[in-house]
Amino acid sequence: MDMMNDPAKGNSDILRELLHYQMPFGKYKGHLIRTLPISYLEWFVQKGFPAGKLGMLLQTMYEIRLNGLEYLLDGLRKGN
Repeated sequence: MDMMNDPAKGNSDILRELLHYQMPFGKYKGHLIRTLPISYLEWFVQKGFPAGKLGMLLQTMYEIRLNGLEYLLDGLRKGN
């Protein structure tokens, strides 16, 4: 079963990517997306998230921070 047919699996994969995905450009180039300051993520909310996978990961991280869900990533990190 692929991610399109199993939403729970897809969500888990996205969270796992946030553990190691690095910002490819800008002021925080090379920093892990999960460590970006909320102010930087809020800037993308105002200006628009990039297209594609990077934008999706940045938006997901913003939603995690906004809703106090960092424990989801902490739990995955401890499980790895």
